Amino acid sequence: MWEIILMVLGGLGLFLFAINNLSDTLKELLGDKAKKWMGFFTKNVFTAILTGIVITTILDSSSAVIIMTIVLVNAGALTFRQSMGIVMGANIGTTFSSQLIALDIGQYSPIPIFLGLVFSLFSKSEQVSKTGKVVLYFGILFFGLYTMERAVEPLKDDPAFLTWMEKLDNPLRGTAIGALVTLVIQSSSATVGMVITLAKKGLINLGGGIAVMIGAELGTCSDTLLATIRSDRQAVKTGLFHLLFNIISIAIGLLIFPLFTGFIEQISGNASIEQKIANAHMIFNTTGVLLFIPLVPLLEELLNRLLPTKEKKPEVATA
Repeated sequence: MWEIILMVLGGLGLFLFAINNLSDTLKELLGDKAKKWMGFFTKNVFTAILTGIVITTILDSSSAVIIMTIVLVNAGALTFRQSMGIVMGANIGTTFSSQLIALDIGQYSPIPIFLGLVFSLFSKSEQVSKTGKVVLYFGILFFGLYTMERAVEPLKDDPAFLTWMEKLDNPLRGTAIGALVTLVIQSSSATVGMVITLAKKGLINLGGGIAVMIGAELGTCSDTLLATIRSDRQAVKTGLFHLLFNIISIAIGLLIFPLFTGFIEQISGNASIEQKIANAHMIFNTTGVLLFIPLVPLLEELLNRLLPTKEKKPEVATA
């Protein structure tokens, strides 16, 4: 059992290391382009959502995009209204990584690791070197998942583990576990990746996988809320909107949980269980955004009333 735990921790460590470095390297590679895109392509809620989707897909981190958005709002480069669209788009963009994780490509991960290492170490061009690092981190990300996948294989014959996993069928319990795990490891992508890995090995069923995935959406709010500390009220409202969006989406998801699970089964057909979980992740987040679009003006007004912008007092000239 200790060998399994150590291998899972090692795989998870590689995954988190790759995600953090991938996001940082891509931000370096893009320079200020990502910030410029966010400012330029957010003229209305639809272009803001599209901007959030594209940048999150590129950076592979919704938290990084939302934190960047909070920083830009705090700096006055974006309005609170613009940030609402980016936050919703980031929630859709993050689902593309789960689709990628669902593909069984972990066994080929040493190839991008080797190629990325060669280019990052031996290229004289800084751009090529950074691109090589991106390829390297992608390889490490999938190698981490592959390590976890191999590690959990013996658990198929462990009655205690299987009994515990069956309890995740309860939507509330599964959601709470997903939120807690994401709160601890600070990555909803890692939580969803772990669920898909367990599903590949037949260690979690569709209901349990969807419940944990839904909970991960709540757990990911913690780091974005931390980013609002010592920020102005406009930036705080962005963090609160992210929390509100996820809480309402999760509440609706739990209310219609059996219907949603049945719907995923129906539209996914003969797809593998890991693909069904990835589909559920994408449909859940996309549906949440579609439901929220008409509510944007109402929620903006509500948060503006709860946290009105402080008017600066005019300075009194002294004689």
